[in-house]
Amino acid sequence: MSIPCLKKGVEIIEEYVKTLPDTPGVYRMLDHRGDVLYVGKAKALKKRVKNYTQTARLSLRIQRMVAATTSMMFVHTQTETEALLLEANLIKKYKPRYNILLRDDKYFYYIEITKHPFPRLGRHRGPQKQSHQYFGPFASSPAVYEALESLHKTFRLRPCSDTFFASRKRVCLEYHLKRCHGPCVGKISQDSYNECVSQTIAFLKGKDQGLQDELARLMSEASKRQDYETAALYRDRIKALTHLQKQQTINVSSLQDADIFAVAQEGDETVIQAFFYRQGRNYGSLNLFPQRMNEEDFSASLETFLALFYTDKTPPREILLSHALPEHSRLAGALSQAAQHKVTISSPQKGEKALVMGQALMNAKEELARRHASHLSHQQNLKNLATFLGLPALSRIEVYDNSHLQGTNRVGAMVVFGDHGFDKTAYRTYKIRTPALLHGGDDYAMMREVMTRRFSPKETADTLRILPDLLLIDGGIGQINIVQEVLTDLSLHIPILGISKGPDRNAGNEQFHRPGMPSFDLQDRKDLLFFLQRLRDEAHRFAIGAHRKKRDKQLTFSKLDEIPGVGLARKRTLLQYFGSAKGVADATPQDLAKVPGISANLAQHIFDLLRSTR
Repeated sequence: MSIPCLKKGVEIIEEYVKTLPDTPGVYRMLDHRGDVLYVGKAKALKKRVKNYTQTARLSLRIQRMVAATTSMMFVHTQTETEALLLEANLIKKYKPRYNILLRDDKYFYYIEITKHPFPRLGRHRGPQKQSHQYFGPFASSPAVYEALESLHKTFRLRPCSDTFFASRKRVCLEYHLKRCHGPCVGKISQDSYNECVSQTIAFLKGKDQGLQDELARLMSEASKRQDYETAALYRDRIKALTHLQKQQTINVSSLQDADIFAVAQEGDETVIQAFFYRQGRNYGSLNLFPQRMNEEDFSASLETFLALFYTDKTPPREILLSHALPEHSRLAGALSQAAQHKVTISSPQKGEKALVMGQALMNAKEELARRHASHLSHQQNLKNLATFLGLPALSRIEVYDNSHLQGTNRVGAMVVFGDHGFDKTAYRTYKIRTPALLHGGDDYAMMREVMTRRFSPKETADTLRILPDLLLIDGGIGQINIVQEVLTDLSLHIPILGISKGPDRNAGNEQFHRPGMPSFDLQDRKDLLFFLQRLRDEAHRFAIGAHRKKRDKQLTFSKLDEIPGVGLARKRTLLQYFGSAKGVADATPQDLAKVPGISANLAQHIFDLLRSTR
């Protein structure tokens, strides 16, 4: 339901209140462009939305949100639980600037066992397939790599991709290192391999004691029949298993399948320390940094954060919090419904769980103190640079760099630095669209296109409507002049600073450029020199990464162009089916043949050609 109207703020909200029922639901507040400002849930929509008309009781931030509201949308639900789940999904989808958001919204790491006659054991990060089995989450890449290292030594399941597996004619190095049984060339039967798979799954599900007893029995039997080579194999597996148990076990017997969240907050900064326990093992910890948690209604904000956190993750059976949720919270029921098993949420006050919570809370407070000190350092760097350049203040610096390989796969990149350091949610890449530049080497024309697109009035992303206080350009006076021309044409007045390598192109001898001023160096201001080098290097890293991704896709599709019978329509179908160019390159002939319009012969041709490029 929406009411198109030229009114805004309290006046428009009052119009909606007249027609709203006192039933559960979710509401969206929209600005004049139709962008979602805020997503909220309510047990009774009429009462909840009416609160926004009482501006004297609202914080300054919410008053600004109400003032910007020109329309609202509503979805009615049967229960408050449904409203809670829908609210989390809509926040995830629209990322409204007035809602709680996770700054790092990436997937966690899992150990994956694939569905295959000879399953693969490896690391996974991203959407999960129902046919595969996943164990985790692990809080970091090193944690999952360390676990996989021991698992491969213990159970020797293959780590290679299906494409690599299907193309092998002889064993690879993993077999000789005793990290794989070599199923690709028949070094182990399928039944024996599946036994190893079952043992791996049993261990990852926490049934390791029974597994260790079974291995000890098999070792003893092999020894009695004087099959010492097999006995030694079981002995080595028991040793590796013991090492893995020591590596992952922590002495908290009461935690089997649980997530722990300890919250520390000061001002507008919030740190949540999360610990993950699965099958009684500590799978690591992670610091999360939600934005805009409401100090005035903190427990409700925590509830929304948790609902958002678990929108794409299966919640464990137990969730422990440092702060209690509201008494009327329906979160446990909503998560139980989503997970299809009972989920309990509590705030432990005594016993082992309380001790672990205390440790997590201490870590959260220490991380908050470190971030506060880091932010002070960032703010001091910005203040020093502003003073040196004669600017009133700096709170947002945009840094630009270009990347290409002999004029091909050209990409422009923008990184953003502010009071809290690098803001990776605001990073952007610009694929060059100008036909004359697609295969050319005109860096000036490329910079002109990037600047024109960045500051065009047509830019719609929220983060790009904010103008920077300074542009830092990786380039010399030529690039600076181009940027100045674009800004002048758009009637914008933004300070510009260029950074280029010195005469010997050595780091530390950089030259700096400003429009209409002589070039200079910063040999006598090492603090500013190191700060600007760091900004330039981050832009360079980001630009090269974007260029490599574009180049890898181009290599795959250029090879597809060489195959008779694969035109634009089939290339598009392949991309849609596998999700990416890498997915096409990793597919087996059997997988390729499942794509509509791809015959078995064509699938084999595609597989052979893409494999030859590796």
